[in-house]
Amino acid sequence: MKNYFFIAIALVAFSFSSHAQDIRLGAKGGFNFANFRGDDADDAEVRTSFFVGGLAEFKFSEKFAFQPEILYSSQGAEGDFGGEDNIKAKLGYINFPLMGKYFVTDAFSVEVGPQVGVLVSKEWEANGDDSSLSVDPDDFYKDIDFGLNFGVGYEFSNGIFLTGRYNLGLSNVVDDGDDFDFEQKNGVWQVGAGFFF
Repeated sequence: MKNYFFIAIALVAFSFSSHAQDIRLGAKGGFNFANFRGDDADDAEVRTSFFVGGLAEFKFSEKFAFQPEILYSSQGAEGDFGGEDNIKAKLGYINFPLMGKYFVTDAFSVEVGPQVGVLVSKEWEANGDDSSLSVDPDDFYKDIDFGLNFGVGYEFSNGIFLTGRYNLGLSNVVDDGDDFDFEQKNGVWQVGAGFFF
């Protein structure tokens, strides 16, 4: 199933590239402020981590562009959730945002678009009074996550840009097994910077 997502994303990017007036490649990175939303997540707290990756911008006019990205994003949450206390959930995703950009000015843009995430690592770190324990949550989390991104960007004349974004998770990240009768979704604020080559 993962291979179908990769093929679909590549076909979308190729389709847009054939109609673009200008194409640029770039890189970006920054900080994540991640949490869970949903059942049993009231006591979950923000986990601060990072994201890093590459992007391409296909510009069709002075006002509109398409920006697909490939990002490694460290997400999750901390606190009391999933029926356990004092847990740090560390979830590593390869995310594929497909962003539409509208340039309000030459430098300032707003963006929105869907995102597919592939879970590549998962770990629970349980913190006690005097010790900590790392646990593999086995099949607790689904391999694929879907979300919707909203963001803004500001680019300087030298190609360096600043970016801010919120990823609203749309799918339940908890596997629908008999033992896990609740729903949690990702919610991630991202603040970072990057540059176009």
